[in-house]
Amino acid sequence: MASKIDRIQSLIMKNISEIIQFEIKDPHLGFVTIPEVRVSKDFSYAKVFVSFVIESQASEGMKVLEKSKGFIRSELAKRMDTRRVPELSFVLDEGFKREERISELLKK
Repeated sequence: MASKIDRIQSLIMKNISEIIQFEIKDPHLGFVTIPEVRVSKDFSYAKVFVSFVIESQASEGMKVLEKSKGFIRSELAKRMDTRRVPELSFVLDEGFKREERISELLKK
């Protein structure tokens, strides 16, 4: 059985993905995926790891996400049935770059 933190993290990840996909209409955002969300033990902070399919859109996309942070949090509050909605911080996930570099090294 999953712990409460795991359930909250997956709920936040699902809802933020939907909000970004359907609610934010900024063309500079690009295609964003959310591979992971980490919530603090007291549920007051959440790190949302984001990755961009096109790497050149990452800096512009991060600016859009930072600008839309309040909107995303308010929409998240409407969708979640919890007492507290955590403060969001978006972090660029570098996992794809590491995977590519490791696979290239293994090919050599």
